[in-house]
Amino acid sequence: MNQEDDLRGLAKTMEFMRAISILFCVIHVYWFCYQSMVEWSVDIGVVDRILLNFNRTTGLFASVLWTKLFAVVFLALSCLGTRGVKEEKIKWTNIGLCLFFGFALFFFNGWLLDLNFLTVPTLATVLYALTLALGYILLLVAGVWMSRLLKNSLMEDVFNLENESFMQETRLMENEYSVNLPTRFFYHKKWNRGWINVVNPFRATIVLGTPGSGKSYAVVNNYIKQQIMKGFSMYVYDYKFDDLSVIAYNTMLDNLDKYGVKPKFYLINFDNPRKSHRCNPIAPEFMTDISDAYESAYTIMLNLNKTWIQKQGDFFVESPIILLTAIIWYLKIYQNGRYCTFPHAIEFLNRKYEDIFPILTSYPQLENYLSPFMDAWEGGAQEQLQGQIASAKIPLSRMISPQLYWVMTGDDFTLDINNPHAPKILCVGNNPDRQNIYSAALGLYNSRIVKLINKKGQLKSSVVIDELPTIYFRGLDNLIATARSNKVAVCLGFQDFSQLKRDYGDKEAAVVMNTVGNIFSGQVVGESAKTLSERFGKVLQKRQSMTINRNDKSTSISTQLDSLIPASKIANLTQGMFVGAVSDNFDERIEQKIFHAEIVVDNAVVAREVKEYLPLPVIADFTDENGNDTMKEDIELNYNQVKLEVKQIVADELRRIAEDESLRHLRKK
Repeated sequence: MNQEDDLRGLAKTMEFMRAISILFCVIHVYWFCYQSMVEWSVDIGVVDRILLNFNRTTGLFASVLWTKLFAVVFLALSCLGTRGVKEEKIKWTNIGLCLFFGFALFFFNGWLLDLNFLTVPTLATVLYALTLALGYILLLVAGVWMSRLLKNSLMEDVFNLENESFMQETRLMENEYSVNLPTRFFYHKKWNRGWINVVNPFRATIVLGTPGSGKSYAVVNNYIKQQIMKGFSMYVYDYKFDDLSVIAYNTMLDNLDKYGVKPKFYLINFDNPRKSHRCNPIAPEFMTDISDAYESAYTIMLNLNKTWIQKQGDFFVESPIILLTAIIWYLKIYQNGRYCTFPHAIEFLNRKYEDIFPILTSYPQLENYLSPFMDAWEGGAQEQLQGQIASAKIPLSRMISPQLYWVMTGDDFTLDINNPHAPKILCVGNNPDRQNIYSAALGLYNSRIVKLINKKGQLKSSVVIDELPTIYFRGLDNLIATARSNKVAVCLGFQDFSQLKRDYGDKEAAVVMNTVGNIFSGQVVGESAKTLSERFGKVLQKRQSMTINRNDKSTSISTQLDSLIPASKIANLTQGMFVGAVSDNFDERIEQKIFHAEIVVDNAVVAREVKEYLPLPVIADFTDENGNDTMKEDIELNYNQVKLEVKQIVADELRRIAEDESLRHLRKK
């Protein structure tokens, strides 16, 4: 009952103000059209005296505008309390037209008072009163409509943009390791300038986004540029070679002064040996234990057989890994590792098993590793043995390539990229058309680099892997978890969490997703969008409900906790828009870690930089003294040399074993 009484009281107040407004209009016409009133015998002496006294003290009628202004003010006040009605299709264009014509008729009709009609002297007064009344009615209609429209303002935000916008970081927070990205975000119905401050890149970063969402252009490219500008050594996996490599190369050339010791730029590229250095990923000097050989074999085999990732521990998964491990470690200990390269391991594996097993088992370090094979051989289980060997031979036979052999048998550089005395920026290039072949070899470089850079006392370094699921990165979860204290920043780019689960398995993918401290996400859909929405949490939001009946319209506003960034919004992000969260430091607190913003990239500056980029250098010069191109011949010669060396190794070892057997027989006699 109290609420109804309040509404009745408000309605009466509004009616009273409107009555005062109308009274001002009537007095205005009476005063300024007094001559016509006299002619019409409208003579109210008491009113005349009151108005004369009022004008003398206040000057209300000194100008034709004052009474009109007071009438409009009281009219506006009366409209503020207008109660809702059932019609809500009110447009601003209609309101604007009413306001325009209402003001014109109400305020700009004074010229009618100056007309002097000889035949009809009161016509001017009649026209003046009519235009004043019509203008007043139009202003009244506009005011009532505007009042109703203002009450519906929350209903205009049908996509809930205002509720789901929030204040973001506007400070630029730089340090010697940080990556800082300028942004533009929507808050309080306007676009604001801000910053995404990755003040601790060593807590790892993942960059998500469907193809074309802008993750490489807006985030990964900036990581490469800014970290080289701050003196990082770097390893870049360039899936679509040479997109990232060109950026890294030219940025390094422009920032050589940022390093205490000038870094060197190295390339691994199987497609074009002219633009590739040569490097042995299983160099014997960096393998100190047979477990290092196991890591290498494991990485190669799982890159060649992605389905094995989720079958780790199975007999026919572990058998080929163990066999390849034994071969790699054998080449490490044979003649001090002179032939310890991956191509030599492939060729050795492809020799007859009647030749290689006696050689391998003649070394005490390998006897236990090869016991499952020897048991099958000695027990006559030929089918099992053939299956074990074939599961290693068949995948590795895909990697027999003269160009691959050329790159992986050289020693132009070592993989300790963050060596303070010899910093390196290394880019390895894949090819989407030959991904299944190259990924295994490149994965081997990855696993060796992870082992070598995750040590104390090294230069700050960065590992940038774009399109992570295209390559199996052995030890990635451990690198993220432990490399922070060794100043290794990891940046991983991929399209979707489901893609990572498919290629890395649920457990390893979950560890990667849950241990990173910084996350950027462009448009993603499905479970990935839901997971991110849950990670960003909920916020108190306004909700409006409207009830319309025959006589009235009522609006109620409530609050409830709802997703700060809903999954549907993440699934529909436009190109260049990102959501995510960053981590902070003890001495660099970031109160608002979550962001939903457009990463600002100056396209004109980027286009100008790209135009000035130098092409990647030609590294190998395959020309003889006569200027003839000898690349094909040199690579083929190297390929044949590897084959001959392995053949010679097997022959020498079999001869040694035969001589040892002869000596044993002689001793027995």
